[in-house]
Amino acid sequence: MSTPPRSRTRHSLLPDWRHHTVTWTDVMWLTLAVFAAATVYVSYLATHQYPAYVGGLYIAISDAIVANGYALPERIPGYTAAGVPFAYPPFMFYVYAVIRDLFGVGAITLTRFIPGAVVTLLMVPYYFLARHLLDSKRQAGLAAIIFAGAPAVLRWHLSAGGIVRAPAFTIALVGAYTGIRLFQTGDRRWIVPGMALFGIQVLTHPTYTVFFAFSYLLAYAVFDRSFYGLVYGAIVAGGGILIAAPWWLQIFATHGPEIFLQASGTHHGLGGGWHRIYRQFIIPIKEKDIISVFYLAVFVAAGYALWKKRYFLAIWAIGASYLIGKDRFLFVGGAMLVAFLVYDGVLPAVKTFLTERTSRGDLYRGVSLALVVLVMLTAVGTGVAFATSTLQTEYDHSAAQPATMDDHDRDAMQWMQSNTPQDATFVVMGDTAEWVPLFTERTIIVGPWGVEWTTSHTYYWEVEYYKAISNCGSASCVTQLLAFGERQPDYLYVPKGDYTVRGKERHTDLGMQDSLYEAPRYDLVYENEGVLIYKVAQSHSQTTDNSDESAAGTAA
Repeated sequence: MSTPPRSRTRHSLLPDWRHHTVTWTDVMWLTLAVFAAATVYVSYLATHQYPAYVGGLYIAISDAIVANGYALPERIPGYTAAGVPFAYPPFMFYVYAVIRDLFGVGAITLTRFIPGAVVTLLMVPYYFLARHLLDSKRQAGLAAIIFAGAPAVLRWHLSAGGIVRAPAFTIALVGAYTGIRLFQTGDRRWIVPGMALFGIQVLTHPTYTVFFAFSYLLAYAVFDRSFYGLVYGAIVAGGGILIAAPWWLQIFATHGPEIFLQASGTHHGLGGGWHRIYRQFIIPIKEKDIISVFYLAVFVAAGYALWKKRYFLAIWAIGASYLIGKDRFLFVGGAMLVAFLVYDGVLPAVKTFLTERTSRGDLYRGVSLALVVLVMLTAVGTGVAFATSTLQTEYDHSAAQPATMDDHDRDAMQWMQSNTPQDATFVVMGDTAEWVPLFTERTIIVGPWGVEWTTSHTYYWEVEYYKAISNCGSASCVTQLLAFGERQPDYLYVPKGDYTVRGKERHTDLGMQDSLYEAPRYDLVYENEGVLIYKVAQSHSQTTDNSDESAAGTAA
């Protein structure tokens, strides 16, 4: 993690890559890292006929772009009664629009296969970033393998939404490398690739744009702090924003600049005081499971790095996690910190311990190899266990990749598309709701997806409202909440048995089905092994269905 000599060369617009030689040692470690990621990916595919979490809105956006003649759509229909404003960075949506339009690739195929493939390839830039920041290729290789198995990294990149997040993560890592090289060397030829990457990043995903910017600012603060560095960083930022100007200027013209301010207040925003500290650094340890070991190792390694005056990685890991509030960013620097701790702290301590007690030199080599292999196997094994698990528990840090739809849902959606009017509206209990507009061309009138582009108050209200209805345990609960939210659907979609709400596992018991059967307002029109669909009678009085139970009291 030493700083190379600075050289302000002016001979070319692009950096000289010739000194970045790849040796057989690099190939060996890269192969191991890619194999580790591929093992996790294949395990995920083997246990998930459908992708984890949700991604229907992303595919719906790509389809809307095609339908709009490849111009930016103003709104995305199907999500809430009026549709949701389209202000997402559009780069990856255009990529999938072309794939869908030219090759007809299905939504499930894209959301199931693309994320894991990108995560596997992500090991290549991550390894070279780690190789530059750490003291040896062994440390970089171990860091990449730990990164490949980190559940916090896998959760949102291996799952359906990874069709956008995984490419955005890749851009962010390559961009971080250009920033570190720029501020370590002062070579302004890193400005052009940095600027291009930042422009693409702005056009890909806002959260990763924040990580990209934070990485640049931290690299400047640690490695440079010169006037030239400040100017170079400003050029990268300004140039990237200009590259993305055709998109954000059109969004300004269509929705006004305030739409970005409104969205920035959702998903808990940046920073967050003591609550953010508790959520990011205390809760993961309190769970006391195998994933807690990942977090604990990073925190110990960060402390060790600070003690050894190796500041950049420790601040990068802890600072990004606190600022953005997403655990995935903790492990970018965190996996490198753990590898540094193993090779710089643990193995030398083991060597000293063994030297004092035995004269056998080969014993240390065997023990050190065993320890490194143990760390690798633990990382990969945890990644596989996480990728293949579908059980979600109380906290967001839980080990699960739940699929939010199955064959029963697909059958029910086919029935909906064929047997309900095109303008029919639905309330869908559970996360399957996010896929419904894509596969049925019908509208869901309860759900938070895309609502972040309205106002932060509306978004958080819709999240809680959706959760409340999805957690209902009786017909009266549903009826009262529909009246409270002034929603009048044509149909109610109820899962049977296990389902998820915001990724958390729920269960519909027979009491819910019995109360819907007895309520005159709900008429069962479709049923299979996993889904019940009810026609909802129009009710201007919005009274409860022969029940004195309150909505709060009947929520399961």
